[in-house]
Amino acid sequence: MRSSEASSVIVVGAGVVGIACAHYLSKAGFKVTVIDKGSVASACSFANCGYICPSHVPPLTEPSAIPLAFKSLFNRRSPFRVKPSLNPAVLNWFWQFTKRCTHKQVLSSGKHLQAILDASMAEYHALIQQHRFECEWQEKGLLYVFRTEHAFEEFAKGDKMLTEHFGVAATRIDGANLSKMEPGLNDDLYGAFHYPSDTSLRPDLLNKHWSEYLKQQGVQFLENCELKDVRKESSRIAGLSTSRGDMSADHYVFAMGAWSTHWAKQIGCSIPIQPGKGYSVTLDRPANAPSYPMLFPEEKVGVSPFETGLRLGSMMEFVGYDTSIPPYRIQQLRDAARPFLRASVDGEAKETWYGWRPMTWDSLPIIGPVPQMGNAHLATGHNMLGMSLATSTGKLIAEMLTDQKTHIDAEPFSPARFGKKEL
Repeated sequence: MRSSEASSVIVVGAGVVGIACAHYLSKAGFKVTVIDKGSVASACSFANCGYICPSHVPPLTEPSAIPLAFKSLFNRRSPFRVKPSLNPAVLNWFWQFTKRCTHKQVLSSGKHLQAILDASMAEYHALIQQHRFECEWQEKGLLYVFRTEHAFEEFAKGDKMLTEHFGVAATRIDGANLSKMEPGLNDDLYGAFHYPSDTSLRPDLLNKHWSEYLKQQGVQFLENCELKDVRKESSRIAGLSTSRGDMSADHYVFAMGAWSTHWAKQIGCSIPIQPGKGYSVTLDRPANAPSYPMLFPEEKVGVSPFETGLRLGSMMEFVGYDTSIPPYRIQQLRDAARPFLRASVDGEAKETWYGWRPMTWDSLPIIGPVPQMGNAHLATGHNMLGMSLATSTGKLIAEMLTDQKTHIDAEPFSPARFGKKEL
């Protein structure tokens, strides 16, 4: 085992994945500095729905994604939208994604996703039990709620696949019993599936208390510290140039989410990521608010009830690095949730948000050493599962830097897979 004593690490990116990497690296004895061009966990990790969900085994690369993407080219209001582009990198990404939209790929990628999802859940349970972070951690499971019989039965096919191939089982709840279980739902809904092993939390609170704890443990967080250049010598990174001066360490971990692909050439590794833009709106907690976190698959909208608020979130837009929050998207979230909830969703927006999910073309994260670069690792490409996969990712990075056997097979997540012959 490689000794971490007196070894230093710079983690580039202070989202939840960067925080998790800092946690496990610090625990392993490294001196850790985390830098970010913004503030800690202020981007994609800030106002998502906060699901920690082992039920999310099926990757986005499933056959139904192809017709959805094609239709969205002609409908800018589609909840799953692909903006037409002639950019060669974008076209190649979608070509590689399309080739993987097969049932065989669902099962193959799903197997690897399940391993890291389950490992992350175990780490979260240990983390919350040990540190008692005040982050509104809930173990109520996740409800998938449906208005129509057709949508319910279509989802049932996927649920059957989950049970048969992955051992993930849900409880079916018919409409007559649904509002008894969750009084916050309307009485005219067809039914739901309840995945009891899923959990949820308030992401901004987790990131706040987790990073504060790490500061007490000696981890240094440098905010408003933008990466400007990666200085290389031979097959190693010699240092970083930043807006706050030059920095160096023994090891470097790049956890920059959707921005990672901009640094592929500098780091010396293919990082095929596209930003998948999502939105949320957070309201004061209204009367009759639900108590369960839930998803409405027909509308592709999630609902997260918090102690003092209610968050509506979702959408998947491939529109590049667009920073706008169109009012119609926020209204779309409200309109989509309204038929399901007894609570009013028309209250004042206390917060509107967008985040760029780092989407890979095979739906698997990118975790591991940079090929031909002796002291650099990637921890990125977590698609829509950054919150869910953060803990196991951080643990994997610490294990790799100390030459330990990894707690799960990390080969499927290796950055080196993009250097191999494509499918």
